[in-house]
Amino acid sequence: MIDRGTRPIEPWQLRETELPLDELAQSESLFALSNGHIGLRGNLDEGEPYGIPGTYLNSFYERRPLPYAEAGYGYPESGQTLVDVTNGKLIRLLVDDSPLDVRYGELHAHERRLDFQGGILHRELDWTAPGGKRVKVRSKRLVSLTQRAVAAIEYVVEAVDEPIRLVVQSELVANETQPKLSEDPRVSAVLENPLQAVSQDADSEEVILAHRTRASGLLMAAGMAHEVECSTRVEQDVDVREDWGRNTIICELQPGETLRVVKFIAYGWSSLRSDTAVTDQVSAALAAAKFSGWEGLVEQQRTYLDDFWDAADVKVEGNPELQQAVRFALFHVLQSGARAERRGIPSKGLTGAGYDGHTFWDTEGFVLPALTLTVPDAAADALRWRHTTLQLAKDRAAELGLKGAAFPWRTIRGQECSGYWPAGTAAFHLDADIAAAIDRYHNATGDDAFIKECGLELLVETARLWISLGNHDRRGKWHLAGVTGPDEYSAVADDNVFTNLMAARNLRTAAKMAARFTDDARRLGVTLEEEATWRDAAAAVYVPYDEELGVHPQAEGFTGYAEWDFEASRGKYPLLLHAPYFELYRKQVVKQADLMLAMYWCGDEFTSEQKARNVDYYERITVRDSSLSACVQAVTAAEVGHLDLAYDYAYEAALIDLLDLHDNTADGLHMASLAGAWTALVAGFGGMRERESGLCFDPALPRGLTGLTFTVRWRGVRLRVEIGTDEVTYDVHDGPDATVTVFHAGEKLLVKAREPITRKLRTRKPMLPPPTQPAGREPLAAFARTTAVQHE
Repeated sequence: MIDRGTRPIEPWQLRETELPLDELAQSESLFALSNGHIGLRGNLDEGEPYGIPGTYLNSFYERRPLPYAEAGYGYPESGQTLVDVTNGKLIRLLVDDSPLDVRYGELHAHERRLDFQGGILHRELDWTAPGGKRVKVRSKRLVSLTQRAVAAIEYVVEAVDEPIRLVVQSELVANETQPKLSEDPRVSAVLENPLQAVSQDADSEEVILAHRTRASGLLMAAGMAHEVECSTRVEQDVDVREDWGRNTIICELQPGETLRVVKFIAYGWSSLRSDTAVTDQVSAALAAAKFSGWEGLVEQQRTYLDDFWDAADVKVEGNPELQQAVRFALFHVLQSGARAERRGIPSKGLTGAGYDGHTFWDTEGFVLPALTLTVPDAAADALRWRHTTLQLAKDRAAELGLKGAAFPWRTIRGQECSGYWPAGTAAFHLDADIAAAIDRYHNATGDDAFIKECGLELLVETARLWISLGNHDRRGKWHLAGVTGPDEYSAVADDNVFTNLMAARNLRTAAKMAARFTDDARRLGVTLEEEATWRDAAAAVYVPYDEELGVHPQAEGFTGYAEWDFEASRGKYPLLLHAPYFELYRKQVVKQADLMLAMYWCGDEFTSEQKARNVDYYERITVRDSSLSACVQAVTAAEVGHLDLAYDYAYEAALIDLLDLHDNTADGLHMASLAGAWTALVAGFGGMRERESGLCFDPALPRGLTGLTFTVRWRGVRLRVEIGTDEVTYDVHDGPDATVTVFHAGEKLLVKAREPITRKLRTRKPMLPPPTQPAGREPLAAFARTTAVQHE
């Protein structure tokens, strides 16, 4: 866990007042910049020291073999790993003869600041070289949210008290050495020299290097161009080799004089286009960046983010640390998908290569709910990416002897990359998660064109998978046997409640859309008989229930399993690193919210009493070894009236990376948990649920929060919800004719622009006492920690 002492709590930025060298890898993830296409880890400008170097292009990967001790039919033969591409961040500085390296000489001051409103990483340092010459350096770095292929750096060096000679080496470097951090399977595979040189091009204006991956055959190019300002004479020299290009800038400064270098960086890649086409694309991007100039790029970035925050900001009153954390979270979630444009959103975004840079169901399950109501175009593009991989999913289903499409558990390009078959083969719920994301997006936007373009086909093919997987028993009940649900400490189970209910929702949504878009459905071969089959299966879905305990088993028979010895597991988390899966699978221990997620996403299928009893039962056996859990538990705890517990979980979801709660922030940020922090606040304390009829709210605040305000986009309107301790106000802040229908505690309201509506909060009383958690797995105590922080 990182001490927040060097990172003060401030509402609109993350600031680091010192440079803790033993936490470089974590800070590189925290200070990462991205636009969903390009990702730059927050490495120091001069490149060293570093924790993990990282420059990424979305979906640019290398293929590698997946070894098995004993192969089986249907096992994936190769994996995909995100490549650390050509590094354009590097700006090395020599002061007289001394390279700027903070480990030598004397570092008087060092500060970095990630500005959530401006989208810029600021850095300032004051350093005396071993030879005695002192300089101040100010740098600013951005990855453009408006020019997708562009990043830029402004680098200013000032002589302090003596004349100095400066040598700046601005570089492009391919095939950087990657450290191997641990044997943890959650960490990415290490690739050695994955890039083969294709071409090098350089002149006085720009340098462009092109490389191709050895196995996957993907082509990428990186380019750089510079603007140099100095009141004294400056000389420049350009050199280029296969794996690096360098622009060397030399000048002499008197005390108080400065050298300013603006570095424009551009990237492009393709699996189909030629070397010439890709390098021309990079050259054009550099030309556009130079045309805008540094100031223009900064202004564009601010304008983009002003619009984003106007529709997405969450204002938290009563907990400054949570306020900072949720804005940090939203900023990084935006960065993960803003310009991904028909490519997947990895579970770490582009902040690190953890999990090999793979996309999981995290995207549809956790990231897209936030993006759908804040940046709906980005959510639509992520779903369009799934559609581009549809044929691969259909091929995978056919390989498994099934109809329809079986989307991969983990992937970059669309092929299944999991060598762990209980997940890679049996976790079919991903299909239903995709279908739910489509339904959620359409409800929020009314975008019929998207359904006709790709949404309906995805719904149809996922529905066909469920029909080929499920079966009716002799009593007419419809079952799904041998599937793996969200909880990864259970596998190949019968009638997992989440999977069954979500499959039924998938089938109903497919039938509804097929009936609405009849001509498009017929073109996809959907008949009236097939629609009826979908409805019949959904209506007959079997949902296990333990009458004696009064709770839902996570899957058939789960509540009859032996209990896990949590006391003996103190200090041995995550359990997957200390116990065989065989033991986990046959005991009552839950890695992450599974049934809780079913109650959140399919809430109408449970009574209030069932929800209360289920929360009480599963809280006691859920160990949260997954970052996907806390936000869901926040929502369900809030719904059943355990508001203080929900507050703890919301706090944990939001602070997961700022406090490095899972000890793996170094490998990249947890996008699902960061998006889940938004969910915990908006769906938990805002009580928001999305329905076809409109947005439903039932707000309630925990002890410690005095106010919560958030804005969402719904059917083209920006709705602001302002929650106080005893009342809530709904307000539209769009044009004078904008209106939106919402439901407050069941009451239908028509909210008009300039006519806010205020209602009293309903008292939310729990049916049962607050539940306990497994020994040593209690969530962070938000109220107690906040009180302590405020008194420091």
